[in-house]
Amino acid sequence: MKIKDWNRSLKVRLVGEFFMNTSYWMVFPFLAIYFAEEFGKGMAGLLLVISQVFSVAANLVGGYLADRYGRRRMLIIASIGQGFAFLLFALANSPWFQSPELGFFAFTLAGMGSSLYKPASQAMIADVVPEEYRSDVFAIFYTNLNIAVVVGPLIGAVLFFSFRFELLLVVAVISLLLSLVLRLFTDETLSQKMVDKWATAEATGWVGAVLKQFKEYGIIFKDRVFLLFIIAGVLGSLALLQINLLFPIYLKETIDSQTIAAFFGNVWEVTGETSYGLLLAENGLLVALFTVFVARWMKRYPEKWVFFTSSMLYGVIMLLFPLTSFFWVFVAAMGIFTLAEIMVVGIQQSFISKLAPEDMRGQYFAAASIRYTIGRMIAPVAIPMTAWFGFSWTFTILGILVMLSGIVYLVMFRLFEKQSRT
Repeated sequence: MKIKDWNRSLKVRLVGEFFMNTSYWMVFPFLAIYFAEEFGKGMAGLLLVISQVFSVAANLVGGYLADRYGRRRMLIIASIGQGFAFLLFALANSPWFQSPELGFFAFTLAGMGSSLYKPASQAMIADVVPEEYRSDVFAIFYTNLNIAVVVGPLIGAVLFFSFRFELLLVVAVISLLLSLVLRLFTDETLSQKMVDKWATAEATGWVGAVLKQFKEYGIIFKDRVFLLFIIAGVLGSLALLQINLLFPIYLKETIDSQTIAAFFGNVWEVTGETSYGLLLAENGLLVALFTVFVARWMKRYPEKWVFFTSSMLYGVIMLLFPLTSFFWVFVAAMGIFTLAEIMVVGIQQSFISKLAPEDMRGQYFAAASIRYTIGRMIAPVAIPMTAWFGFSWTFTILGILVMLSGIVYLVMFRLFEKQSRT
């Protein structure tokens, strides 16, 4: 299915979300540094955990609201909410007023807006795209996001620390413009059948929807293989999520100013902030270029060894990172880190499909997302750990935990194979 054959709403969103994602990634990667400088590492880690709790709740509520009130309406409301949140964030970093506390509050609101947006966004694609083409459309939106991940940090590395107020204003304006574009050029995709269903259904309210969602997560305790999959996924996510948490802080404290190349008498230097922007851009570029190729390559090998190898590569990078301060070693490390990330992109969803009974696939896929939900809540603890144990021991502990996830995967597959034979 070519883009020219898409529903107009999806075409508009593809363009609008590129600018929104790019602007968001100009800011988001550097917030760990910002909060660590303003509040200290220990408090910064706690605040980021608290922020994630609110985002998780918003995501659960967002799915209910998208089904109850419509996809388009929630996209517009979420965009407006993000816009005003970033306006508040800009105010907290303005030439006339400085308040890191207000900045954290605004960041939390922006994160909640993003979490409200995602369920409606995914539901809209499912509404208008035939089943046989959905994976292609989702892949294009995923690639679109990763291009933004490449472009955004490169710009943000320069602007966030020198022109923070102006940058946050631009992000706010882009969010509000996106809401206007969605209002004018997109259509509601929630079917009349769903509207009628909600109109006649027993009203439980958003609290009831959240409680129902948590109750469905209980499925993981009834399937031992799936439970091990969740545990291994949580341990693995502790490494993956450090790319936006521990990595920028470590690079800032490790690289003051380093010469990385010289051309005809011109010297190219990087700081900790700019080196992080470059490494994050490298990660996004490699993901965008090689995800499909690596996913097809991994199909040649047994799934358990792909999962295991990915975990081991993550662990090696966690152990290697604190042993060097040389930029080009970080570049190589990020390449291996990205390989570990994209090795399992395709086979994770495939394995969940194998585990799930046909009449429970939705619940299994919903429950599977808890891996990153728990990971996002735990991962920020790594920041205060550096104050207690130092960077070297913190990275070592993370490396051991993520390697342990590889062992859990092997145990999981042994149990899965045993159950399959019986």
